[in-house]
Amino acid sequence: MAVQQNRKTRSKRGMRRSHDAISGTTVTQEQATGSYRLRHHMSDDGFYRGRQVVDMSPAVDDEEEEGEE
Repeated sequence: MAVQQNRKTRSKRGMRRSHDAISGTTVTQEQATGSYRLRHHMSDDGFYRGRQVVDMSPAVDDEEEEGEE
């Protein structure tokens, strides 16, 4: 097992830990709608990088409309 020969100073310990900080989540504003989304995820509207990739409008079946009348 490795055992250090000399104690590390507070300065060297701080330098080693300088990159350990947790950064916040990166949020992107959608080009088409202006809504915010996480990087590499589609927005709530179904848009990704300015294009609509999923139709999020509620689907209506023709059979349900005929049966209601």
